[in-house]
Amino acid sequence: MTIVLVGVTGFGSVWRRRFGKDPQDPERFRRAAYFNTTGLMVDGRTVRHRKIVGHARFNGDGGFNPYYPQRAIGSVFECDELCLWNGQNKIFFGRRLRHPAPPDYFLVVVRSGEFGRADVGAPGWKSDRCLVVSFSEWQGRQELMLLLPPDGWVETSLGRLIAGPARSWNRTLRLSE
Repeated sequence: MTIVLVGVTGFGSVWRRRFGKDPQDPERFRRAAYFNTTGLMVDGRTVRHRKIVGHARFNGDGGFNPYYPQRAIGSVFECDELCLWNGQNKIFFGRRLRHPAPPDYFLVVVRSGEFGRADVGAPGWKSDRCLVVSFSEWQGRQELMLLLPPDGWVETSLGRLIAGPARSWNRTLRLSE
């Protein structure tokens, strides 16, 4: 499998975790897996309502701290390429780089309340190399988790979103001029 570099700009609304099964293993919490995907607030709780199923996986021993996930924003990770497994899109975030390098993709989350609605699946709604990890939609609200290349874009009801200028390894999502 090919390794790609992915810069983290944000996370989806839903987190879950999986610990090792052996309660005698002293490393079971350090080696836990943390899964992030899209979701929406419905009646005071976050639900998935996924139209496209997938997630980003982080491991505790790869430099990801589940107690402070926001500290990973702006970081670059070595990742396996996005794959389809059992009908789900999955990307594994491996080792966090000590010194950031220009990423091949950015993990971005597009929420309709901030950036407008995307016409997911319509011709020309995203750049060719933009990859969908997960997509949740309910009563007109959307949350999209994407792998966006540095030159990529997503079209929404408010305009074209790009990974705006910043340092080469850390971008912010913004509407193009």
